[in-house]
Amino acid sequence: DRRWQVGVIVRATSGDCRGLRGTLPVPREWPDQQVRIEDEDTSPFVQSFGYRDLKQGSDLHVARQAGFFIPNLPAGEVASVLITLEITRESSQPPEDTAKFAIPTRAPREVLVYLANSPSIEARHPSIRARAKEITDGTDGSWQQVEAIFDWVRDHTKYVQSDLHGAVETLRAGQGNKEDLSNLFIALCRASGVPARTVWIPDHCYPEFYLEDAEGAGHWFPCMVAGPREFGGISDHRPILQKGESIDVPGVKDPQRFVAESLTGKGGQPQVEFIRKLLPRN
Repeated sequence: DRRWQVGVIVRATSGDCRGLRGTLPVPREWPDQQVRIEDEDTSPFVQSFGYRDLKQGSDLHVARQAGFFIPNLPAGEVASVLITLEITRESSQPPEDTAKFAIPTRAPREVLVYLANSPSIEARHPSIRARAKEITDGTDGSWQQVEAIFDWVRDHTKYVQSDLHGAVETLRAGQGNKEDLSNLFIALCRASGVPARTVWIPDHCYPEFYLEDAEGAGHWFPCMVAGPREFGGISDHRPILQKGESIDVPGVKDPQRFVAESLTGKGGQPQVEFIRKLLPRN
């Protein structure tokens, strides 16, 4: 178990601030993560506070936001929202029997969105489709097809520190940042009929792919494209912040790859400190 804190500290340093509305991404429960809210500390200037779940397509389980409202923050005053969480994540290992897993022939409704295009994941682009077919042709077994895509991206794409370019440009250039390496793997999976999505953790992200077992039950498997070679299981214990990369946020026009912190309002320019940190053990 690890204790994490997310939150915000707002200081009115240059005049009164009015109508401050903000959001914070908050880790939520997943099959591979347990979350318990240990403490919610809101200062007196915070009038309202609550949570909402965000969706990608019909899937409501991709991200969680905490929202807060500060109607008035006089000059020189400080307002804060601090959420302390106990988060449990365990290492996962690849399954022993990979032969029983298959690419779904009819994916569930909530999974279909992970076969479509997403921001920076152009799964239907001709160059992505052609490369996916080239990689998987002659490969027997669904697990082996996904692993062939995984190894191809790791072997043929160089990790560099750069701006985000998207899967198509990463394929063309043969290089990309850690997000783009994941974008390319996800795009190639989707082009091959394998649902795949982004898992966001502090300071990093990695993909996971979806296969069905012999009884038709679906399973998500993680892998680490940028970093140590881990396929079908993962050893990273950092909290899962969000899953998906085309997330619908109320009030925001375009789907978001990652739902970051936000704060809006009127009046003086506030000094804002967003918090996302690991706390020492008790």
